[in-house]
Amino acid sequence: MSDVSRHHRTAAVIPAAGRGVRLGPGAPKALRALNGTPMLVHAVRAMAASRAVSLVVVVAPPDGAPEVKRLLDAHSLPERTDYLVVPGGDTRQASVRLGLDALPDDIGTVLVHDAARPLVPVETVDAVIEAVRDGAPAVVPALPLADTVKQVEPAGKDEPEPVVATPDRAALRAVQTPQGFERETLVRAHATVTDNVTDDASMVEQLGLRVVVVPGHEEAFKVTRPLDLVLAEAVLARRRATDGF
Repeated sequence: MSDVSRHHRTAAVIPAAGRGVRLGPGAPKALRALNGTPMLVHAVRAMAASRAVSLVVVVAPPDGAPEVKRLLDAHSLPERTDYLVVPGGDTRQASVRLGLDALPDDIGTVLVHDAARPLVPVETVDAVIEAVRDGAPAVVPALPLADTVKQVEPAGKDEPEPVVATPDRAALRAVQTPQGFERETLVRAHATVTDNVTDDASMVEQLGLRVVVVPGHEEAFKVTRPLDLVLAEAVLARRRATDGF
């Protein structure tokens, strides 16, 4: 394998150690069934659908790695893509860091993808990878906002919150995953930034490095509430009807 090929090998890290309490009691969110198949399997398949992704690292609940490994072994995945399952940490940030620690040395580009975004199209995955390979240290897929956004002064539970500003939504984007990174950049961000952050790109921002946006996709929504499961089932039904998915 040439040095160029090694530099361009891409891995996806999927943190899947959360409980997903907003979906209600039961299995962890990533293991909830979607059209009879766990969401995590859909998410792994979404990453593996890209021919550029050669490895998927799933970060399981700390005590659930053997169960997740058995789960993935029981479902068909593209043969060209390897996968690993490693135990996660107490936070998403810790889990991503453990996933990075498991990567082989020949990975140059890293995707970080939410297990709760099981239906992201391969075109979005490829667009993120291409932007990293074109020189961006960090890339996020995102969509323009359809709703007006209000900035409020937080109040107590069930109390009205006063509006303090109405940002111009033309300059705002709703960020999705997978987020893509130069490996060295993401490793440095996780070694440097100790704040509890909501996504990995914001860690790179804190390093003072450039983060760029590529178009996201409406089907890359996050399954968080029971209603999202209904929408995800509808998307899969449409794919089966139109694409033979």
